[in-house]
Amino acid sequence: MAWPKRARTVNWESGVLTLDGEKQFEVPELTAEIMEQLAGYTLVGFHVKGYPVTDERSAGYFAIGLALNGGKPAAVCCTSGTALLNLHPAVAEAFYQNVPLVIISADRPAAWIGQMDGQTVPQPGVFQTLVKKSVNLPEIHTEEDEWYCNRLVNEALLETNHHGKGPVHINVPISEPLFQFTVDSLPEVRVITRYQGLNVYDRDYNDLVDRMNKYQKRMIIIGQMNLIYLFEKRYIKLLYKHFAWLTEHIGNQTVPGIPVKNFDAALYAMPEEKVGQMVPELLITYGGHVVSKRLKKFLRQHPPKEHWHVSPDGEVVDLYGSLTTVIEMDPFEFLEKIASLLDNRTPEYPRVWENYCKIIPEPEFAYSEMSAVGTLLKALPESCALHLANSSVVRYAQLYSIPSTIEVCCNRGTNGIEGSLSTAVGYAAASDKLNFIAIGDLSFFYDMNALWNVNVRSNLRVLLLNNGGGEIFHTLPGLDMSGTSHKFIAAVHKTSAKGWAEERGFLYLQAQNDEELAEAMKTFTQPEAMEQPVLLEVFTNKNKDARMLKNYYHQLKQK
Repeated sequence: MAWPKRARTVNWESGVLTLDGEKQFEVPELTAEIMEQLAGYTLVGFHVKGYPVTDERSAGYFAIGLALNGGKPAAVCCTSGTALLNLHPAVAEAFYQNVPLVIISADRPAAWIGQMDGQTVPQPGVFQTLVKKSVNLPEIHTEEDEWYCNRLVNEALLETNHHGKGPVHINVPISEPLFQFTVDSLPEVRVITRYQGLNVYDRDYNDLVDRMNKYQKRMIIIGQMNLIYLFEKRYIKLLYKHFAWLTEHIGNQTVPGIPVKNFDAALYAMPEEKVGQMVPELLITYGGHVVSKRLKKFLRQHPPKEHWHVSPDGEVVDLYGSLTTVIEMDPFEFLEKIASLLDNRTPEYPRVWENYCKIIPEPEFAYSEMSAVGTLLKALPESCALHLANSSVVRYAQLYSIPSTIEVCCNRGTNGIEGSLSTAVGYAAASDKLNFIAIGDLSFFYDMNALWNVNVRSNLRVLLLNNGGGEIFHTLPGLDMSGTSHKFIAAVHKTSAKGWAEERGFLYLQAQNDEELAEAMKTFTQPEAMEQPVLLEVFTNKNKDARMLKNYYHQLKQK
């Protein structure tokens, strides 16, 4: 190919490369070599199946015209600095006219913004409220960067037609050298789709069901849900047999049948040769947060072919790094809609999960924090509210079964240790049930002002696990708890709640061994109403607690 010495504009369309509007070459694809050659030209216009417009102000409005004509999103690309600012009027017009416009801006790395370098202005979020979504892409150095970049681009593009159309901004920081192209063609990337409600008139509905039915290994994971949903009997059998249902106590009664709940321990014990059998092909999720780190790690390392997330808000939530489809509707409406459309076969996959998890034994600990939680859960009245504080307690509870009649609450939105006690006090103030809270010492003393509250009612019962510091830090791999770590990380202390509880009008109970725990628990869990709230303080040794927990998991590996 005889390249000209100079070129100011480049157009590539339908396999034809046109330089300066007249010199044409047949170029089936833009290879790295061709792009390097083009990079040597002083270009004022470069477009691929598009339109070169030198003035960015005009280019923005030109793109609006393209989008208005076809109804589909149009993209306008520009360099950094004032080039982007010149698009502002068109962006405003697109926003108020509901035009799906995609603004793609090159940018300098964040380190150089405000350093008197050329063509640098703060570009992320520059359009503020005049775009439906603004994302700032990372420079890609790792696989996680690539996943993050892909997710952000998908989020932005989906938003061009979400609850009305409108513009979005994708900002792309690029480090020098700017003209190093390392691939001959762009790779295939994950595309996330969104269904905004499903009904018989949705033309994509049948395709979705067909995709679901082609998979043999289907799993549904339910995150935190602060409600009870009772499925109609005609749906329960239809749904339950087709999926492996996994949830935690914080998911409450929101499953059509009996879910697998001890999967965290099962994943720990799972031999390598069994992993392939347990990985789902299709993963469907609904609800909020999931506590188990092992489940997250398992699905991130062994991603399903498809992951569908069902939620009323339709937001992109890519917890496992494999999201392909967002279904914007009430999850129970979705489940009831698909129940009768599932094929008639009874897949083996759900039974594989159920049978494997059945062999995982419920632990029997000697006197410890874990045994105190287990003793409480086994003695709870049939109908009550159980509040689980963050950190260790919510994880200990998952080792034991809990009747479906018990409401389970936990502040998993941000997973902080602060506020668990205050939340339980507030919930109990409006509740007609007994309210039990299991809470660790750091979480309790951090939020002790919750008891300095005129609204504390007699239906509140607090199980305080006091081992003199943050036990969970003793179980974290790689954390050296020697030297000053105890003081600054584990917050070691010698504080008791006895005086505070009695001053605030609580019936105070304590336990320092199995016998005292069993005796105190009788009073603590009695279903009859009492005249005052109750606080049971259980004293344990954090080193022994950590050792017992490690031994339990070690024994699982041996089975």
